[in-house]
Amino acid sequence: MKNMIKTIVIGFLAGFVSGFFSTGGGLILVPAFMYLLKEESKKARGTAIFCILPIVITSSFFYYKGNYIDWKIAILCAIGGTVGGYIGAKLLKKLPDKVLRITFTIFIIYVSYNMIFK
Repeated sequence: MKNMIKTIVIGFLAGFVSGFFSTGGGLILVPAFMYLLKEESKKARGTAIFCILPIVITSSFFYYKGNYIDWKIAILCAIGGTVGGYIGAKLLKKLPDKVLRITFTIFIIYVSYNMIFK
């Protein structure tokens, strides 16, 4: 029961961050699954991807209602994202967990730096 409540709270936080900042599904879910729920790295990533879909659909509806979607950019990015998602999922199976953790950490630091200083 404790794990179930913890999982629901993690999902709530990921949904809130995703809806509020338009990001956060993977940034919240992957580390939470790994460190709070003790899931192994690849399973945490796969589970997060599955969880992100309903979060994104819900948030997208409200962004659509507010007329906050640039459809040309959205469609082109979705095409690239589909190809990138396929390639990323294939690479996930081949890379060791340590490489994934280091790469993810570098990515988060890079994005954080750019959001703060640029």
